[in-house]
Amino acid sequence: MAKVTKKNLVDYIMSYEDGSLDTEGTLQLFSHLIKTGQAWQLQGSMYGRPAQSLIDRGIISRKGVINRNKLKGMM
Repeated sequence: MAKVTKKNLVDYIMSYEDGSLDTEGTLQLFSHLIKTGQAWQLQGSMYGRPAQSLIDRGIISRKGVINRNKLKGMM
């Protein structure tokens, strides 16, 4: 999938919710949601808690930057 934008955000959300979004797409989605603050406005169990978990584990920063070095150590 392409980079998450306002135009394709709904497509990303629908793919995430139906389980068809791959790991990279999921990271891109949560990066965008954290950057824009939307992660904290959507349903907590689907978005807020996973977003916080990604931040706590150092995978995505509080500014929404994906830490690719952290991912390498996890795979």
